[in-house]
Amino acid sequence: MNALIHRFRPLGVLLLLVLLLVAPTVGLLDGYWSRTVMLIAILSLLVSGLNVVLGYAGELAMGQVALYAVGAYVAGYLGVEFGLTNVLVALVAAMLAAVVVGLITGIPGLRLGGWSLAMVTFFLVTLVPNLVDVFSDVTGGTLGMATAVPTLFGIEIVGDRLYWLVILVVIAWFTVARNLLLSRHGNMFLVLRQSPILASVLGVSVYRLKLLVYVVGAIPAALAGALFSMLDGFIAPDTFTFALALSVLAASVVGGATSVYGAIAGAAVMQLGQQTFTQFQTWQLVIYGAFLLIAGIAFNRGLVGLAQDGLAAARRRGWLPNRPATAAAPGGDEPVKTPLEPLDGVVLRTEGLSKSFGGNRALDDVTIEARPGEVTALIGPNGSGKTTLLNLICGLYKPSGGRLLLGDQQIGGQPTYRIARYGVARTFQTPLIPKDMSTLAFVATGRYMNHKVGILPAILRLPVFRRGYAADDERAMALLRLVGIADVAGKQVNSLALGTRRLVEVARSLASGARVFLFDEVGSGLDESDLAVLERAIGMIREAGGTVILVEHNFPLVLKLADRIHVLSQGKLLASGPPAHIQADRRVLAEYTGATDLPEEPDDAHAPATPKGAN
Repeated sequence: MNALIHRFRPLGVLLLLVLLLVAPTVGLLDGYWSRTVMLIAILSLLVSGLNVVLGYAGELAMGQVALYAVGAYVAGYLGVEFGLTNVLVALVAAMLAAVVVGLITGIPGLRLGGWSLAMVTFFLVTLVPNLVDVFSDVTGGTLGMATAVPTLFGIEIVGDRLYWLVILVVIAWFTVARNLLLSRHGNMFLVLRQSPILASVLGVSVYRLKLLVYVVGAIPAALAGALFSMLDGFIAPDTFTFALALSVLAASVVGGATSVYGAIAGAAVMQLGQQTFTQFQTWQLVIYGAFLLIAGIAFNRGLVGLAQDGLAAARRRGWLPNRPATAAAPGGDEPVKTPLEPLDGVVLRTEGLSKSFGGNRALDDVTIEARPGEVTALIGPNGSGKTTLLNLICGLYKPSGGRLLLGDQQIGGQPTYRIARYGVARTFQTPLIPKDMSTLAFVATGRYMNHKVGILPAILRLPVFRRGYAADDERAMALLRLVGIADVAGKQVNSLALGTRRLVEVARSLASGARVFLFDEVGSGLDESDLAVLERAIGMIREAGGTVILVEHNFPLVLKLADRIHVLSQGKLLASGPPAHIQADRRVLAEYTGATDLPEEPDDAHAPATPKGAN
């Protein structure tokens, strides 16, 4: 029964859309409700653009209303001044204008980041009436502009034809948005929202991705403006107010900012509420504020989130059939013993590397070398500079002095995303894990740059997209089996225990096919069985020819894995050598134990005690 429901669900959606299209023709909607449906559809375009920018990418951009005005005035001006009333021309021109305005406003705002973008876009909305007045010869000024009747191939688009146009444009946009957001690109938007640092470590230019998201979010706003000018036949600056911007924000929160179709639910609530409440204009700011407050506290995932929670509860109680389970990969959650494919490891060297923060010298003249097919460990007390060194290698910090070489390539000071593209993968002490993403999808993000499928194939769902998506999932599942956690593939990655998250990060770094692996305290929080899996996985990376740099406080694990150990103390290199040499080094023992009168170790000592506190 369950499989039958899912099999015929697309047909049910198609029938619903057909019914919506023919509703006015067959008398299901009169003129009032046809206009209401069109207004909801137009508002949902505005909300959808905000959902892309805010809900998926985490950028607070309030400029949707300004872009809405751009679309309306461009479409209106073309019809009035040039007689270009063709709806296709108007829609394309509105989108192009929105892209240009999006680039102009997004470049400075996104470069400054954070609240700067919110302020830039906020002032853009407040400037709309002034700009309309300044360019009154084009816009009609405060008196407004009457727009021409839209046409298509010489046929006037009015009445039911306009209704069909609005609905078809909205269907087309939401199809595009759904295909884009439910792809690897959408997953990367979620990564960007959670952690720009993680996005850059995955090889993504954070600034360019933010700009892409902002421009994509501008497109539906412009389409909404063009459609509104056709629907109303008149546009004036008092339509594009800050109150409308708050309405769009409220609809996004109420509907569900991280839901593709939450925009429709939020727009319906806002539009119907506005038409039902006769004193709405007087109380609109209070109403929007109440909606934002209630939605933010009571159901922070919006109406769509509430519906999903309700369906999940109904399935748990047996009132509804469960979703068909994803077929488990062969082997279940047992670690696999198949070796990794050969890795193109490369020598990584630091030469006199230093890093200062103001007057604090966090790293001072450190020279180390990590070779392919070896595990190079960095140990030392907290604050000794281990993580600082990893941050320098992956580009999160710029060196204050010295050189950083990947093979013959000088990478010191280069952007993080560029170093990642050279083949440097990184995990973190505190795993950076996005919300609203499955474990399988998160591991697959490791392949985003090296196995990237373009945006257009993703939107059109071309065969190359389907093949790429299947290959990503297959590889991600194989790596989850490798680290023994294939059973969590379908779970939300942010719901996993800390130790499991660390293993997920290892799988994600392996998915990138990196040449150099930077593991930062990856063994912390793992039990004995997980440590055994981790030990085997790192051993397989070494055997495959990868270069591994391991920062770890678990000294027994370091002794098992490391081919060479570097000991840092107060930002300086204290000792370097093979594990047996480091175990016997009096300076290392003194650093860990605090003792100053340790006896000399005989030259033939082979198994001295593990330093206290090294675990």
